[in-house]
Amino acid sequence: MKDYQRQYPSFSLCGLFCGLCPIHHMENGCPGCGGGDGHQPCAVIRCGREHGGPEFCCDCPAYPCERYLKPPLYDQLLPSRNARRDLDRLKAEGLPAFRAELDEKTAILRELLARYNDGRRKTLFCVAVNLLPLSEVRRVMERLAAEEASPGDPGDLKARAELAAGLFRQAASEGGIELKLHKKPRRK
Repeated sequence: MKDYQRQYPSFSLCGLFCGLCPIHHMENGCPGCGGGDGHQPCAVIRCGREHGGPEFCCDCPAYPCERYLKPPLYDQLLPSRNARRDLDRLKAEGLPAFRAELDEKTAILRELLARYNDGRRKTLFCVAVNLLPLSEVRRVMERLAAEEASPGDPGDLKARAELAAGLFRQAASEGGIELKLHKKPRRK
């Protein structure tokens, strides 16, 4: 969207973690919400402009509006089911604390993509880091580091990717979290 800039484009106006989106981590990928060139048209941004241009929807006097009363049925490129919860946390904790967590998750995702992505795990890692609590993401990363330090080190990329994916799936299962995007069914 032309001329739309925000202070912190890694967390969107509507509550999505743009910094954890697969497209954000591609060369010449999306710059995030309000990150400048390459940002797509957005109804939420238009709505925000009509309501005084809040940095986040939770700063809007109309929040929570109808958009947030029910979780969305479908995801786009990243999970949107926790957007209201995350906006409520942002409002309660303040941007510095919330941003510190998101920045740590983004750094972890970069490490996963650099060391554990065999070309087939990018979306899984993005969804896992997005949906799992930071404490669980840290725990998985600690287990990965311990496995790599052990004598039976899974040295090849495919083995490391399988190990990381398995640990994230296990953590999600234990937390009752589904590590999958809810895609809108295609019309026939």
